[in-house]
Amino acid sequence: MTRSIVVLALLAPAAFSLAGQTSQQAATTPPPAPTNRWSADPAHSAVAFRVRHLGITWVNGTFGQWTADLSYDPSKPDAASVTAHIQTASISTGNDRRDNDLRTNYLVADSFPEITFTSTRVERVAPDHLRITGNLTIRGITHPVVLDAEVGGVLASPRGRRTAFSATTSLKRQDYGITLNRLMEGAQIVGDEVRITIDVEATERAAP
Repeated sequence: MTRSIVVLALLAPAAFSLAGQTSQQAATTPPPAPTNRWSADPAHSAVAFRVRHLGITWVNGTFGQWTADLSYDPSKPDAASVTAHIQTASISTGNDRRDNDLRTNYLVADSFPEITFTSTRVERVAPDHLRITGNLTIRGITHPVVLDAEVGGVLASPRGRRTAFSATTSLKRQDYGITLNRLMEGAQIVGDEVRITIDVEATERAAP
């Protein structure tokens, strides 16, 4: 018994020394360098739209399946870029009959499964606001659009850095070949202008 106590007493300083070195190494290990490359977190992001119904009210909807990748350095916002891919079949307005009509007759999801956006220019117009110009493709037809984006900043979290954006734009659906016009008492059942809101919380991707 006495011998065991002596051995433990001799080993204790070495154990504490190793623990101290490990703790010191962990404390001095620098965090990974920022990559400034981000991917949208689908659990905290949304693509939503609204369009006039009968000219007097609004129908609101979302796309449930989409991805967005960003290159964004907070110190160089004008060098930012973004690409997005939206699955047209994932459209949802809360009404199955209407959703099937939109997929089949408006978006023609079987022939055009994706809506895509690729930025061509990003301008900082205020400390927390960007103007994002890019090409939007719907049903194989591409037109330039401009998104007004509010920047939510960058946050360091236990799971890595996060950033956030909220952007809005509008488009004319007939510009993209969605020309189906059904009338009721002289009013379009579905309006031509579509207003879009994109809320993105993105996580920073690790260096390759």
